[in-house]
Amino acid sequence: MRLHNLKPQPGAKHRKKRLGQGESSGHGKTSGRGGKGQSARSGSSIRIGFEGGQMPLIRRMPKRGFNNARHTTRYVPVNLAGLDQFENGARVDEAALRSIGLANGPGDGIKILGQGELTKKLTVSVHAFSASARAKIEGLGGVCEVVGSTKPQAVQS
Repeated sequence: MRLHNLKPQPGAKHRKKRLGQGESSGHGKTSGRGGKGQSARSGSSIRIGFEGGQMPLIRRMPKRGFNNARHTTRYVPVNLAGLDQFENGARVDEAALRSIGLANGPGDGIKILGQGELTKKLTVSVHAFSASARAKIEGLGGVCEVVGSTKPQAVQS
């Protein structure tokens, strides 16, 4: 067996369907597009699942079963640069961050991210820290405290 002997298996390769080559070819006249209508026009394409305006089957069916998105933890992100607003040695927690408008919106907790620079020594008490944020806070002599999640825990039975 050499490279010049290699061939694809029989049936693995098909020649291209040549449309519009006359009636006797079997692909003449309408060239496999049927009669008239939207699908016979050039440039026509209907997205998968479209039913002509009728409510599509995928939207008519009830949604059941496991969905991993229901069990994710969604943190409200706060960057380090925003923490520079606090005084040196201050204690920063969720209430303090929400009161000055750094953490807005619903979430299962607050996560401090390492974007920007911090110049003050702070005691930060939130739900999660990125590795770079923890390194920068502790590098200035600050303290990172992880508090428990505010998300209700599932009942084990």
